[in-house]
Amino acid sequence: MKALIQRVTNAQVEVDGQITGKIDQGLLIFIGIEKFDEQTEADKMIKRLLSYRIFCDSNGKMNLSVKDIDGGVLVISQFTLVADTKSGTRPGFSTAKSPEEAEQLYDYFITQINKSHTDVASGIFGADMQVSLTNDGPVTFLLSC
Repeated sequence: MKALIQRVTNAQVEVDGQITGKIDQGLLIFIGIEKFDEQTEADKMIKRLLSYRIFCDSNGKMNLSVKDIDGGVLVISQFTLVADTKSGTRPGFSTAKSPEEAEQLYDYFITQINKSHTDVASGIFGADMQVSLTNDGPVTFLLSC
């Protein structure tokens, strides 16, 4: 499982012109689900994401997590994160979980993160989404489980 996270001052996702998720300050999380990922990896990733210290404390140091600042979390499914890009000019997706299984794990991820955090929004799995954000910093990290 891979998560591309961005510290944002605001972010939103639209599907067919309708906003399906929106947050103010917090984390925009793009999730890529790999072939062998299961609930165990999702649980580990959620714990790590919610405690990952990328927000500044009063001294300007990255010492605070999204939970510490009571920030928002916007989760977007993005299978292209797990693409094989090692060679050639076209990405391969043999490392991605099948869409049906990935959607089940994505739904599990959303359910579980909602149990651990109060301000959670999301996109729609498999939809054509338009994501808008203001990256704060910019601060962007790629996490793997």
